[in-house]
Amino acid sequence: MTERIEKLGKSVIVYDDSLVSQISAALFDPLSWDAAVPVPGVAGGRGTTLFVQYEGQAWALRHYHRGGKLMKMLRDRFLWTGWESTRPFREWMLLSHLQKLGLPAPVPVAARCLRLGIYYSADLITQRLPGVTPFSSWLQRDGIDEELWCAVGRCIACFHAARIFHADLSAHNIQVDPAGRVYLLDFDRGRIMPSDGRWRDRNLLRLQRSLRKIRNNSNVIFGADQWQAFLDGYQPSFATASQPE
Repeated sequence: MTERIEKLGKSVIVYDDSLVSQISAALFDPLSWDAAVPVPGVAGGRGTTLFVQYEGQAWALRHYHRGGKLMKMLRDRFLWTGWESTRPFREWMLLSHLQKLGLPAPVPVAARCLRLGIYYSADLITQRLPGVTPFSSWLQRDGIDEELWCAVGRCIACFHAARIFHADLSAHNIQVDPAGRVYLLDFDRGRIMPSDGRWRDRNLLRLQRSLRKIRNNSNVIFGADQWQAFLDGYQPSFATASQPE
């Protein structure tokens, strides 16, 4: 990975020049991609991800949107406090760090911050994970076996062992490929924690709430047995810094 930072007009872009032959603000414009496939946010998620093809690569282009009370007022605007503190730059750098650790997360391609006075808007391009579907979709299938729950537990343990905090650890951001390999998506507002601590327990409780919400809103099986299978995978592998094959 070769990191480059360029300023193009009102945009500042960080990118991997081994993946992008010619950097341009047009790469972040949905209108530039005639064959883009839109993927709406799951479970009411904000915004839309576009799946695009670039020189034989499969990419995911995501525009950042606000949540919470400011969503209707500012939508996709964030307060400018300097390039290095913007959400796309921080997520891109975290994803770069995850790749160096060999953790199962998307490869960062490019991130853009577009300055708009005291605000900015933002976009992120990552390599698309091949063949994955959200774990929340797998829950809709009949009889998820115990090994998949264990695999999800091992995956989360890998990140926690590396002190990686995922700000929105949910069943939607856990992705599973046809071979049962597990990945994490969406590291917006994620960070490297300075030390071990109770943040890991809070992270797991957030995931558990996500699973209970899906169970309550649809006909899926999630209870003490499934959570124990998850913990069986999580606890023994906690000290492992990379995902088992």
